[in-house]
Amino acid sequence: MKRIGIIDVGSNSARLVIMEISSQKGSHLVYIQKDPLRLALKTDPQGYLTEEAFTSTIDCIRGFASMCRFFHVTDMVAVATAAIRNAKNGMKLTRAVKEKTGVDLDIISGKTEAFMSYVGVVNTINVEDAVIFDLGGGSTEVILVRKRKLIDSVSLPIGCVNLTKQSRQGSMRGREDMKTMQKLIAEQMKKTPWLTGCGLPLVGVGGTARSIGKVEEKRIKYFTAKLHNFQFDIADFAIWYKGLLSTPPGMRRRIPGLSSDRADVIVAGSSIIKALADKCNSKKLIISGCGLREGLFCEYRHQHENMPLITPNILETSRNDMIHQYVPDEEHARLVARFALRIFDGWKRFHKLPEKRWRDLVETAALLHDTGITINYYNHTRHSGYIIENARLFGMSHMDIVFASIIAAWHHGVNRSYLRNKPYRKLITDKDIEDLTRAAVIVAIAESLDHPHMGDILDVEARDLDEAAQLTLIARKDPLIEMKQLNALMKWIRKTLGTPVTVVVKLLPNAAVFLDEVDKGIDRKGVVLGRNTKFLLAAGLGLIVGFKECGLFQDLTGIA
Repeated sequence: MKRIGIIDVGSNSARLVIMEISSQKGSHLVYIQKDPLRLALKTDPQGYLTEEAFTSTIDCIRGFASMCRFFHVTDMVAVATAAIRNAKNGMKLTRAVKEKTGVDLDIISGKTEAFMSYVGVVNTINVEDAVIFDLGGGSTEVILVRKRKLIDSVSLPIGCVNLTKQSRQGSMRGREDMKTMQKLIAEQMKKTPWLTGCGLPLVGVGGTARSIGKVEEKRIKYFTAKLHNFQFDIADFAIWYKGLLSTPPGMRRRIPGLSSDRADVIVAGSSIIKALADKCNSKKLIISGCGLREGLFCEYRHQHENMPLITPNILETSRNDMIHQYVPDEEHARLVARFALRIFDGWKRFHKLPEKRWRDLVETAALLHDTGITINYYNHTRHSGYIIENARLFGMSHMDIVFASIIAAWHHGVNRSYLRNKPYRKLITDKDIEDLTRAAVIVAIAESLDHPHMGDILDVEARDLDEAAQLTLIARKDPLIEMKQLNALMKWIRKTLGTPVTVVVKLLPNAAVFLDEVDKGIDRKGVVLGRNTKFLLAAGLGLIVGFKECGLFQDLTGIA
């Protein structure tokens, strides 16, 4: 286990995040701290950072360094962006920070900042094509993404703080002030001809984007406080923006969801977003809670742990992080998930769940169905639902996360009281309840097949027969406990899926001999796998059929 400290000194604020990497290479956030430095306002007319800027930055970094020591941080990445990058004495400040605090503060270019923000977004939000913008205090990085690849980017020297400073310190009372601001923004938009009319959604990074997201969530009474991957129409933002322009500065602090430290710079920041939306002809705005700092963390892991810089599967990576943090028996969880997918794929006619959405939901719920044990074994299904619902689970929409949490919460049986007083209850239809019940019964069946956590059932095959659903269990020994659990579910299964179930048990009495033979074949290639994995690999190569023909299986067949 090791902990990585990420420091980002921006034009408006400085932030520290501490990430923990487990021995299994899972990661999670353990600490975050913010300091509203407002460096963009602490520059003199000649472009030099003031003495106040030096003092406040050094004090801030000293505090961050102290917290890193407290949390036993092993490595640190510290960067400075627009305010220090553009200051004539920016390098002098970084030398002073090093001398006073011991922290190497690296001034990164606008291109690097844009790239890191891109990495942070595409590793945490499932978007193929989009325009990402990272709107800070002193600059706005704009990135064009196609098929998850960075196509073009630019760093525009306008942010919510310096643009406000150039427009009468945020008073914005007169038309001339707005004209000045709009002219400044329009000049910078000329640098992005490759965005004109692209029609792609905007993905917003930074405090201004998050503030707008919070305001919109308050306005529509959104069912969760999660901001990351919150999506809404640009048309709704445009209406709110029009109202914002007519709101006196003293009244902006009263806007629900808008923090007081954003009230003076929100007009400038929102104006940049509105100009981008108009330039792109965008219809949707997506709020990202991840950006530069998450990108820096991904780059660290890429350089030091040989992790891919751009993760091929966001959801899988995120689930793995949760497994390493919350799941007490990973082997059991992955076996249950494997069984659940086997059942899902083989019984499509019975469960009638669309594969595109529900296969991921079933797999997620199966992998994380036991997370609640970390809270309390008793009634852990409810706790599992709570953890999934509230965790940083990337790669799924907010409602899909809710659905996965319900499936996990119901894997011992449907309990509608779980939904009582939930803020999303009114959004769940009767059809959703039926679908969630079918998904839950699939996970329940899969979980019953490894109820003792012994891995005695090695594989399952779900088939659609004309007269019934058939479930074939390939086992090391007679699965008495597993069959008892499965039998207890039969009434629920028949009612939910509308079909009788035929259960076939294929015993492999000489499993140890079989696995040893597989060992010999695999070990020659230098591959080290668990015994279950070796068996399944052999099965995937078609060896099971051959062993059936040799009579090594014993069949126990029953109809429930």
